[in-house]
Amino acid sequence: MERFTVYSGIVAPMDRANVDTDMIIPKQFLKSVKRTGFGPQLFDQLRYLDEGQPGMDNDLRPVNTDFVLNQSRYQNAGILLTRENFGCGSSREHAPWALLDYGFRVILSSGFADIFYNNCFKNGILPITLSPKIIEKLFVEVESTEGFGLEINLRNQNVTWPSGETIDFEIDGFYKNCLLNGLDEIGMTLEKSDRIHEYEKQRQKICPWLFEDLEE
Repeated sequence: MERFTVYSGIVAPMDRANVDTDMIIPKQFLKSVKRTGFGPQLFDQLRYLDEGQPGMDNDLRPVNTDFVLNQSRYQNAGILLTRENFGCGSSREHAPWALLDYGFRVILSSGFADIFYNNCFKNGILPITLSPKIIEKLFVEVESTEGFGLEINLRNQNVTWPSGETIDFEIDGFYKNCLLNGLDEIGMTLEKSDRIHEYEKQRQKICPWLFEDLEE
């Protein structure tokens, strides 16, 4: 998993509350478990005017020009600004996969669904909870200023406006360490690989029959 230390990017505003995981990545695209390739289907129901299906050529589909991600000013956005309860609904890990594959590294909201929030950290996305007042201020500035961007400093736990104003945010120390070091559960396990191999050697001495090949 890619390390997260400091990130600067354009902010895309999604002015909706209670965005569920089926809106983030519709159920018909969940057959693959490769973690990549879901970006083109992110917010599929909102980005296109037809119903998307796996294998469709998205370049030939009718586009919803009113949707924020289809507007030229937000094409290279890497920070998503949204309302409360983002990521509610079913606990599909495909949702953060799709957001990351599209290019989002940070999500700003006044509140997240718990399972989605935890899944973001496991996939290299930083979800930041800010007060509704700050979120509202950001919506006003993003929509009034083309190319509005923010700098996110995870180590210092702050968000910096173009004006130089900074806002601090809270984050669990465990998740912070995981993102700073680019560690998911597999990465954390591999950090203890020497101890695991040593345990297996000792276990083989005590219970050698457990390591014998099974007869057909």
